[in-house]
Amino acid sequence: MKKKQGDSDRTDDLLIGLLRADARAKNTEIATKLGLSESAVRRRIDNLVESGRIRRFTVDVDDRDVSSAITWVSVDPSVPTRQVSEKIRAVRGVESVYETAGQFDIAVVVKGANIGEVNATIEGIRRTAGVTGTNTTMVLRTIR
Repeated sequence: MKKKQGDSDRTDDLLIGLLRADARAKNTEIATKLGLSESAVRRRIDNLVESGRIRRFTVDVDDRDVSSAITWVSVDPSVPTRQVSEKIRAVRGVESVYETAGQFDIAVVVKGANIGEVNATIEGIRRTAGVTGTNTTMVLRTIR
């Protein structure tokens, strides 16, 4: 029986945890850690990708020399927040977009080679149709 998105079991959760720690780990290494066969791990990864639980594999880079900011965005209530979020996601320099509850409707993580690039991205967000206001905080240090 095919799993629906959101369905999970403990083995899948452990598998995802191992991939988060090292997305380049060999299936044979993961299999040994989970007590599964390599083919079972491969099948589980394929199913997690197919179901949408794993959306992408990525690289975590050392970005100590990159300027970052978090921009909180207010959206005009007559405009769907999802529509504004998708437009903001397309602005150059936007790393991630989160729809939020509370004082602001959207939180945006912005990155650039320098503060000028970050500022240009924030200006792009401000010009996005449906945005009524922003509040930006510069990131001084990321703790990992």
